[in-house]
Amino acid sequence: MSEALPGEALRTVIGALCSPAAGPGGGFDAQGERWREKALQEALPALLARTSARRLRAQLLLHADEKTLAALAVDGTVTTGDVPAILRHRKVWPGLVAALARHGGQVDAAIELLPRLSNHEVEHVVRDWDPDRFARKADAVPVPPVPQKLFDAVLEACLTPLAAYLLHPEPEDGWESMSTHGHDWSLELGGRDGWAMLARCPERWQELVAHPVFGAAVQHLLLDRAETQAREDAQLLTATSIDSQGLATEPSAALSEDLLRACLPALCLPELAELPNPQITARRTLHHIAGRVRANSRVAVLAGEQLRAVADELVARGRLLDGSEWQLDDHEFHRRHLRLVEDLALLSANPDHLAAACDHLARMAPPVVVSPAPSPRRTRVLSSIDPDHDRPARLLERHFEHHRVQALATLATNPYTPRGAVTGALTRLHPAEVAWIAERSKGPDWLRTAAAAVAPPEETHPGVVRLLDDETLAGHPDPAAVLQSWLDSPAAKDDGLSRSEIYRAVIASAHHTPEHLRQIPAAELLTGNGPADVLTLLLEHCGRSSERWKALAAAMTFGQDEEKVPLGQLLDSLADSTSVDASLSGRRRERDGTGRSGL
Repeated sequence: MSEALPGEALRTVIGALCSPAAGPGGGFDAQGERWREKALQEALPALLARTSARRLRAQLLLHADEKTLAALAVDGTVTTGDVPAILRHRKVWPGLVAALARHGGQVDAAIELLPRLSNHEVEHVVRDWDPDRFARKADAVPVPPVPQKLFDAVLEACLTPLAAYLLHPEPEDGWESMSTHGHDWSLELGGRDGWAMLARCPERWQELVAHPVFGAAVQHLLLDRAETQAREDAQLLTATSIDSQGLATEPSAALSEDLLRACLPALCLPELAELPNPQITARRTLHHIAGRVRANSRVAVLAGEQLRAVADELVARGRLLDGSEWQLDDHEFHRRHLRLVEDLALLSANPDHLAAACDHLARMAPPVVVSPAPSPRRTRVLSSIDPDHDRPARLLERHFEHHRVQALATLATNPYTPRGAVTGALTRLHPAEVAWIAERSKGPDWLRTAAAAVAPPEETHPGVVRLLDDETLAGHPDPAAVLQSWLDSPAAKDDGLSRSEIYRAVIASAHHTPEHLRQIPAAELLTGNGPADVLTLLLEHCGRSSERWKALAAAMTFGQDEEKVPLGQLLDSLADSTSVDASLSGRRRERDGTGRSGL
């Protein structure tokens, strides 16, 4: 815009630039509209600099985007006096607050806008203080530091939600169902934005932990995040440094001993002790405390008695070891229980609780261990290089089924765990688990010695289903009996991947019989590249009956949540297509929840 434009023409120019472009016939002119918008954006800074009338400024501000408004606020063209006009059409955003606070006389006004931001946006006022920091040239004018008054206001705003929650803790809606159906997770104290602000001022931590309002929130955040963040930063520095060999692998402690002692009142989450449903909250609290000890082992030295007392109290209050919710076939329950055992091994000094944990581990469903048949694939070629590739302990670990016995080994490292309870559990484990302790466990020597005493002979490998190739099977007196032993093993009835592995081995073998195929779920044979003799079975049962073929086609809707029907059961049902239709419709009604009972 020309500087020679008289002030009397500003109103006309602004009106023209802010009005939609009209075509010759009075209609909308798309090309003219693009020119108008471009001209308006180019002239906007100069127009605002020369316009003081509120109505005209509001008209111009309406056509500026957030990035432009923030840049104009940094330049001082947009001021706090324009905020009411901006807020008529927009919500407050962090960039506007930061831009206004660049000018000392507007810091208080900028702070007054913080309550208008969402909780997750407040911290961005400091984070985005310099939005061009990554693209700024070296000779550019440096950005002034964040005003201390604004920093304190943002820090307070970020700590307030956690401080308020600690005063009146209440579980969120749906948290009970999450604990039942989702992965086990510790109590979420939140405060991610609070930690982001605390991480920017470590020199004030000693002062903040004693704050009359925010002290407890600061203690929780430091216990949860300080050491973990220091470790992550050190790992990142090591990974990105050119000379990483000279860097320390273990970072120095983020919390001094005095500061750590000042945080101990919050260590055991006293604010959450009276939450409802203690069976869930006690387990979560114990897991959260254990996470803090794992992150900072010095806590166990400074507050050992306190940790042991709280562990006993949580086990008793939540009845965590009474077995009232024991479910052998619930894999999610087993994950939660393994975490509970590991947490007790770290925190508890109660021999009765630790012995009960050993017993609970022994009661869990045993793993299934399957050794796949030899194959030219690269994963199996490794077995010729590594002679121990298929040993039971290695198989157990490779299939991620060693977690139960790993938890038992962790319990054995606790000096308060009765040795008799551990050795008694050894006799109730899967043979491959005992072999894992003897060969690969990092537990105490006495545990490996006890496991070696009860481990089965190397040549027998009881409990391990070893799948053989046809060349090896051909040398066996009864190959069909070997295939049947695979199908009869517990591994073939497990819900894991090993079951399909067994089925695929039987299907691929040239020694299988029609009787073997009849025991395999129809979904395994009819939805993939099944053997040719499956077609023979179908021809024998369906023949020239169009009704049976239709019934077979209708039955081949194998859902993920449906019961796996063996092929033999499906073929037998084809003998009467009417019964197939009735059975199929009944299964579908049950799946859809529309089943009816009647006379």
